Amino acid sequence: MNIKKVVVLHGLYMSGLVMYPLCRRLEKQGYATLNLSYNTLSPDMNAICDRIDGFVAGEPTAFVCHSMGGLIARRYLEHGSEQSRWVDTVITLGTPHKGSSLAKEINASKLKGMLKDSIEYLLADNQHWPFPARLYSIAGDLPVGLMPFLSPESESDGTVLIDETRVTGMTEHKVFPLSHTSLIYSRRVLAYILKVLEGNDTN
Repeated sequence: MNIKKVVVLHGLYMSGLVMYPLCRRLEKQGYATLNLSYNTLSPDMNAICDRIDGFVAGEPTAFVCHSMGGLIARRYLEHGSEQSRWVDTVITLGTPHKGSSLAKEINASKLKGMLKDSIEYLLADNQHWPFPARLYSIAGDLPVGLMPFLSPESESDGTVLIDETRVTGMTEHKVFPLSHTSLIYSRRVLAYILKVLEGNDTN
């Protein structure tokens, strides 16, 4: 498929504003983008799916998603609309596909109210990627955040464990020396994303 459309989804506690620089870079390369803001603590999946369906409109489309955004993309594909069949590629940045250990710790504490309905997505134990759309999962290994304190021996981007970003059925897994949030702004990650979108060999 010749991809010219990209759905961009942000992560927990964020909005489309954090993804704006990435969208601008994609648009300069000729891609139309839908930088979709959604309420991460109470996602309205029907509204999200409707917006994405309207944007896809029967044309080859890719997703670029940060963190929880990758779990929203998965839910969209599970929704199984006619338009979802046009999704060729999903690129996730620091998405805890297997569920978030950090969210599990928060949910078991007095701070559980901070997560609200996002917990339904963040604790989902997805071991496999079952969709026709190819999954390219990107992780970071610069542990700036809470994970080094919760799990000192673990490998993470500070928020998400590297192992949480790996699932069977994915097309490729890449690790960059970046923290969770810096994955969004990295030029190296952008170059990788563009290679994937252009269908070039990323190795």
